[in-house]
Amino acid sequence: MLGACAVWSLITAAAHGGRPEGVLLAVLAVAAGYSSGRILGALLPVTAPAVGALCGVGFAVAASYAALGPPSPAPLGSTGAIAALLTLSSGAACCAAWAARDPAPRFALRLSVVGIAGVAAALGSTPGLAASIGLLLYSFAAGRTHHRAGVLAAFALVVTAVTAATWAVAGNVTPGGPSAVVEDRFGGHRVQLWHDALTLVGEHPALGAGPGRFGELSPVSAQSLLPDDKPHSASLQQAAEQGLIGLALLAAVFCWFLHALWRTRRPTPIALTAGAALTALAVIASTGDALSFTTVTAGAGLLAGIATARPLWEGEGAPRPGGRSGPPR
Repeated sequence: MLGACAVWSLITAAAHGGRPEGVLLAVLAVAAGYSSGRILGALLPVTAPAVGALCGVGFAVAASYAALGPPSPAPLGSTGAIAALLTLSSGAACCAAWAARDPAPRFALRLSVVGIAGVAAALGSTPGLAASIGLLLYSFAAGRTHHRAGVLAAFALVVTAVTAATWAVAGNVTPGGPSAVVEDRFGGHRVQLWHDALTLVGEHPALGAGPGRFGELSPVSAQSLLPDDKPHSASLQQAAEQGLIGLALLAAVFCWFLHALWRTRRPTPIALTAGAALTALAVIASTGDALSFTTVTAGAGLLAGIATARPLWEGEGAPRPGGRSGPPR
């Protein structure tokens, strides 16, 4: 699936020009993160996600301090990346807590999620704060869930609904109330960027305008004092630059991750907690530029890899707390 995304970016770049390097780097980051997660999750099922959570918080703090420096070429900044990193860190810490067998480390790891929420509050990341608290609360509920298929399907529906709402606002389908709320939350500049992206989708529905070309084709981006070459919505950027086929490939990658979590032999709470974190990331990426940062894409692949890895000490078909002994049917 990732290979198809890479090949399609090269095809669209050859058709309309463009710079596919960013897409190729993102694909490589996801693949490297997922492979590393599978290996580290098998060798260190508790330590790997715990250390990953700590690294994610460090990257988020570093990104926040970088944003306080000279003006960024992107007027919307890196707020989406900070929220995404904190979300992935919280998900990794919750997964580590479920993987721990003793009560003391499990309590400490869950307490660390409260610390991540505190970091989010200190950095002024409201989405990161909400995601951290939500993931901690959901991880408790995940322990009482034994059938993961329905929950993972609900995650896919949530992302679909948020994406549809973003496109509706971009197309001014819901003038007045909903659009006004979104503009108040994200700003009129971002909504105008969404509108430009949707216009490009209408002009180039199949192949898109070419990867990396949104900045030079968007009137709003060109008129900005600090030019921004992204529409700050993963789905709209993918559709504008690589067409509806590119958008379908992006959706297929997310669905493949959910399918891998459904089939994993890890405990159900770990699979569902990781799925919730990836869903929160997808929601953040629907209204921000989170996936434009390599640390975020690599972190998403790492979390998915850890959640789908099988620790080496577990025997084939051994019973697992909170889940069934074999792959879900």
